[in-house]
Amino acid sequence: MKVLIVGSGGREHAIAWAVNKSDKADKIYCAPGNAGIAEYAECVNIGAMEFDKLVAFAKEKEIDLTIIGMDDPLVGGVVDAFEAEGLKVFGPRKNAAIIEGSKAFSKDLMKKYHIPTAAYENFTDKDEALAYLETAKMPIVLKADGLALGKGVLICNTLEEAKDGVKTIMEDKKFGDAGNTMVIEEFMTGREVSVLAFCDGKTIKCMTSAQDHKRAGDGDTGLNTGGMGTFSPSPFYTKEVEDFCEKYIYQPTIDAMAAEGRPFTGILFTGLMLTEDGPKVLEYNARFGDPEAQVVLPRMKNDILEVMEACVEGRLDEIDLQFEDNAAVCVVLASDGYPVSYQKGFVIGGLENFKEKDGYYCFHAGSKLTEEGIVTNGGRVLGITAKGSDLKEARKNAYAATEWVTFENKYMRHDIGKAIDEA
Repeated sequence: MKVLIVGSGGREHAIAWAVNKSDKADKIYCAPGNAGIAEYAECVNIGAMEFDKLVAFAKEKEIDLTIIGMDDPLVGGVVDAFEAEGLKVFGPRKNAAIIEGSKAFSKDLMKKYHIPTAAYENFTDKDEALAYLETAKMPIVLKADGLALGKGVLICNTLEEAKDGVKTIMEDKKFGDAGNTMVIEEFMTGREVSVLAFCDGKTIKCMTSAQDHKRAGDGDTGLNTGGMGTFSPSPFYTKEVEDFCEKYIYQPTIDAMAAEGRPFTGILFTGLMLTEDGPKVLEYNARFGDPEAQVVLPRMKNDILEVMEACVEGRLDEIDLQFEDNAAVCVVLASDGYPVSYQKGFVIGGLENFKEKDGYYCFHAGSKLTEEGIVTNGGRVLGITAKGSDLKEARKNAYAATEWVTFENKYMRHDIGKAIDEA
């Protein structure tokens, strides 16, 4: 098979690594890709939002399957563009990707179909939002409706903070048009868990669980980022929790989307909060999480292309999805100053250390190949992943591996997976 992967981050590198393992893969392309992805794929200089060029390239190279990694093109309708030309593509159509593209839509869907989530209200008028806050219980959560690179969520502890948050989202437009509509949501407490699942429109098959760390600093301090590290599986995601979620959240979500005339094919990412009242949905995404993919895919036993083809062809029920009985931890190496301001262009050393070592992976998120070598080219630079027999061993291995890599202004959290010690 000839495969095209669309995207340029650590998630797409993990997908490319998994595709490269498949016996079905003869040739892999990635648009636009990065320096790490280039080890497995031929990178082509086409942006993820250049739908016409992507379609033309897929036709010219006779691509058998295109895998969309990123949220922006999915929400923008790239799958529809490929399908209109008779091309096989993995990912939800535009009318299904709205489950990530609009938080207001997803909250309304959950309310209509009785899927457990936090109480909320949607607002398009700033003054109405401010008036609502006067009677609301603090702390409270404000969410920009649209895509905001995982950063459009504000947790406000006081009324003053909440009022400032409304100004930030709806007036100052810090997250652009994503803030035209805003969701005000009840603040939930508990353990967070992420569960990715393959879907074919009617059947859903869940992968092993994971837990992300969104805040920039140790101890969950600082600004929200795209993710500073993750571990899999979550020790808090018990069989009892899993059974509840399959019955009351995952399958009902797929059934709800089908009932709305929006059949969902691709990856459904469900962010959960394990509250005292049971699991509730925090958010949905319409693609692999980043960096969740970097710990989930290395543990998957199945051939990823076989599973994706089954999804596209509506026969996911034939697949027995299996994962290794071990654990994985990913620590993100970022540029100091991320997510606000940071410098790029520093040479990365030590990448060769990962070539011979089984169970250790270096997934590139923001890197570029230059005459000087591979250099930093983003806020999140690398995802250092390691496996172990259990979470504690995987965590120890991952942090040891972060020492193999050098670049100027290297920054990371030192407490990824610390919750493991409390399990």
